[in-house]
Amino acid sequence: MIVLILERVSTGLRGELTRWLLEPKAGVFVGDVSALVREKLWEKVCREMKDGAGMLLHSAEGEQGLAMRLWGIRDRTIVDYEGLWLIRKS
Repeated sequence: MIVLILERVSTGLRGELTRWLLEPKAGVFVGDVSALVREKLWEKVCREMKDGAGMLLHSAEGEQGLAMRLWGIRDRTIVDYEGLWLIRKS
């Protein structure tokens, strides 16, 4: 399962993502896709985001059962604290 949260992106990009994922709220996408599709979608989002920002959360092995990625978010960083993913706000 993946959760993709986007800010300040084009409606065209959001429309393309709805081919693969549900958008229960503006800029929030959820779905269950393969790892290959997840990677391709994330690459597309990062390439077309311009001045926007995004966060990808997806299922992964580990204590929390998820992994996170950020793109274009300047006031937050992901920190691995003894195997736990935390978000540090600057």
